[in-house]
Amino acid sequence: MLLRPRQKLFVERSVAALDTHANTLGVAPTGAGKTIMLSAVAGRMIGDTDAKAAVLAHRDELTAQNREKFARVNPAITTSVIDAGEKSWGGRVTFAMVPTLARSTNLTSMPALDLLVIDEAHHATADSYRRIIDEALKRNPSCRIFGVTATPNRGDRKGLRTVFSNVSDQIRICDLIRSGHLVPPRTFVIDVGVKDELVRVKKTASDFDMGEVERIMNRAPITDAVIRHWKEKAAQRRTVVFCSTVDHARSVTDAFNAAGIAAALIHGEMGDGERKAVLAEYAAGKMQVVVNVAVLTEGWDHPPTSCVVLLRPSSWKSTMIQMVGRGLRTIDPNEHPSIVKTDCVVLDFGTSSLMHGSLEQEVDLVGHEASGDAPTKCCPQCEADIPLGCQECPLCGFVFDSIDDDGGDIPLNDFMMSEIDLLKRSSFRWCDLFGDDAALMANGFSAWSGAFFLNGRWYAVGAAKGSEPRLLSIGERMVCLAAADDWLNEHESDESAHKTRHWLSQPPTDKQLAYLPANYRQDFGLTRYQASALLSFQFNRAAIRGLVFGADGQDLARAA
Repeated sequence: MLLRPRQKLFVERSVAALDTHANTLGVAPTGAGKTIMLSAVAGRMIGDTDAKAAVLAHRDELTAQNREKFARVNPAITTSVIDAGEKSWGGRVTFAMVPTLARSTNLTSMPALDLLVIDEAHHATADSYRRIIDEALKRNPSCRIFGVTATPNRGDRKGLRTVFSNVSDQIRICDLIRSGHLVPPRTFVIDVGVKDELVRVKKTASDFDMGEVERIMNRAPITDAVIRHWKEKAAQRRTVVFCSTVDHARSVTDAFNAAGIAAALIHGEMGDGERKAVLAEYAAGKMQVVVNVAVLTEGWDHPPTSCVVLLRPSSWKSTMIQMVGRGLRTIDPNEHPSIVKTDCVVLDFGTSSLMHGSLEQEVDLVGHEASGDAPTKCCPQCEADIPLGCQECPLCGFVFDSIDDDGGDIPLNDFMMSEIDLLKRSSFRWCDLFGDDAALMANGFSAWSGAFFLNGRWYAVGAAKGSEPRLLSIGERMVCLAAADDWLNEHESDESAHKTRHWLSQPPTDKQLAYLPANYRQDFGLTRYQASALLSFQFNRAAIRGLVFGADGQDLARAA
């Protein structure tokens, strides 16, 4: 498979930092393709040598997911697993569950490693992780340590500087929204008459005093106002609600159900089986709202979720980012054929948006496109090398003085940015088939994809050798272009991403012209690649029309 241009840059910067520092942390939010990038870094670092690597994760599903995606990026590199059911170091890259590997009986069998990769690296200072890291460095002092996380600043104020001396790169949420890989948030900061009280809530060691928050928020008039605002701004949307305490969450759940809105409760005191059953009902559409207390903040995604309700403040921006991020995923129409998602409504009844001002951990929300070597600066508190744009050190949490950059911080509810020109950044050449920007297609050797506009909405369609055309995305232009481009990235390679090959601009072949309508034979400006794209459209026209018009009919039925 082929990485997106921004993913390639992330990999290059991470490899360079590992060569320079022997360790590095990469920051990449939900939707960036974190697993794909860490797999590419690991593949680049061990290459065709006899080097061995391990990839750490703290949950079974992450271990399996990381191994599967690694195989797609590095099909020639053998892998093995250390978990509750299997304990093998036979592969060149071993995917290990931290709770299992950290046990002394398992750690003694760990061979000398050349690279240790830590997924969700904000956990790296925990005792179990440190036992593994220390043992890896003991067995091979030259072992490189690479961590990747979406939210590096920990709520317990334990900095990551004891493990990492630098940050190689940071992909921003706004980059992914502008490139169509996440949907934009539409945030409403709503004062239900308690803002002044919430502002005065004291902080504990790790967050605000949630008992005090509950005293303020868990009142019938407040909850009634929450339901009313939700009905006005987010009715019919799949919704996740974040509450302060279990009692607060129970009251909110009861209020939604009393209003005729199917809601369920998730909290940490429930057993795993009970929690999974509730989430399965929510995923199946039997529940429209899931209410939780600090359970769904990390490691859970249900892409149809398009509303996030914050009924608690957060003293840490990383926690707010995690909560809002639950609603920013784009939709695969094959997995969720009855849902079209173009944005995420965020209803903030607390003070998080006012306190933190943005979803970014950097000053620059304008979204200047990253290129070349990452400019860095030295954190005055922990002396780590970090990206120049960081407002807050990802390793120790030091907050820099505010820097004006095109107007300074942009409030979350003014999250407005221009689109990245994805067509120029793509590894493939895109053709405007009919000159009206309503049908765009690109070809590789093994696949094709396109984005098509109909009745105010875009539709992405793609196909690969041996498979029928399928619907990739429905919604905004950039989301559909991103899905179409990713389809080609998944099925093509550097060799077949022939955007700059000189033959693309040569005249069409006689065989191509024989299959094209007569009027194209008189178009002396037509190129060989444009002819190829037109033929892909012509040969698959019926299937494309069936998918687009069929989905458009479903959209009209939903609107009715």
